[in-house]
Amino acid sequence: MKQILSLFIVLVLLSCGNKGHRESPLFIDLTSDIVIPKHYIITKSNEQIVIDGIANEPGWQSALFSDSFIDIEGIKTPKYDTKIKMLWDENYLYIYSQMEEPHIWGDLKQRDSVIFYNNDFEVFIDPSMTGKNYAEIEINALGTVWDLLLDKPYRVGGKANNHWNIDDLKSAVQIQGSLNNHNDIDSFWTVEMAIPLKPLIELKNRPNTLPEEGEQWRINFSRVEWDFSIINGVYQRKKENGKFLKENNWVWSNQKVINMHEPEKWGILQFTCGSSSEDIKFIEDEYMTAKQIAYALFRQTRYGSLKRLLQQKVGHIQNIKVGFSDRESLNATFYKTNFGFEFKIKTPQSNRTFIINEEGVLKMI
Repeated sequence: MKQILSLFIVLVLLSCGNKGHRESPLFIDLTSDIVIPKHYIITKSNEQIVIDGIANEPGWQSALFSDSFIDIEGIKTPKYDTKIKMLWDENYLYIYSQMEEPHIWGDLKQRDSVIFYNNDFEVFIDPSMTGKNYAEIEINALGTVWDLLLDKPYRVGGKANNHWNIDDLKSAVQIQGSLNNHNDIDSFWTVEMAIPLKPLIELKNRPNTLPEEGEQWRINFSRVEWDFSIINGVYQRKKENGKFLKENNWVWSNQKVINMHEPEKWGILQFTCGSSSEDIKFIEDEYMTAKQIAYALFRQTRYGSLKRLLQQKVGHIQNIKVGFSDRESLNATFYKTNFGFEFKIKTPQSNRTFIINEEGVLKMI
């Protein structure tokens, strides 16, 4: 009888082990980690846009400026104003940026140099909205361009492809003031771009067609601004104790951290085929908060307060209660897998379940 009872206990323990080890629920407050991206409705131009750094065509006149850029961490107010506007047609995505600047300078002249070592303007575009295979374009006041493609963010081992060039990219800079002249005070500089749609459309993970009415992409913009010294009449990035001071980073849609390569936080670009956005309604993503919670759990597990979960054995299961506002919370489940981990999150208002893994790949089922 004792042998039978012992065998029964062993079988029960084995059965429990096969289901994965669960611990008491954890609580994490992600309120400060959640980013609800800004959006911009981009209208279609029916006329030729001349890329000269001057937005004087009627299409530009009717296009709306964005809100002024904010500090990348969402804390400080930038000392100089920056804003953008956009248009599109069947061939190009047009971007115009106006940047207040009392000292306009630059010294990088070779294409695909590390342009952010100068003050610059940067564009990040993810047509698939997956955070994979996205484009980055940087330009300085000399008009020098660095264009590159990332297969995935650096945080998960992404590689920058500097050989990826947008060959038909058109760009121009206009300066209200003077370039590399420290004897005067400048007003602002502008960047105008015509980015060919074809190479961007090829990055979509859905039919490679022109944008349709209501189609959405992810996009964000950054402006890098350095403190400077003037040495022998030449502008240089400022140093203290032999080290360059950190740059300022100003963005359109809040990143909350000094890292542009968290594409889940980028703004949303919504296309319309009309010439006016006045009566166009932005298409809200009813699952945006749940998606942002999933990404926040991913970041906290890879790099933050939940990193200890990675030390658990394969098969470990952890229930987590997630607070995401003063009053709201939802439940998530962590699974330690052979490859790393995944979270399952079910939204309380629907039957949708979101799964995110150690690579930051998000799926909805």
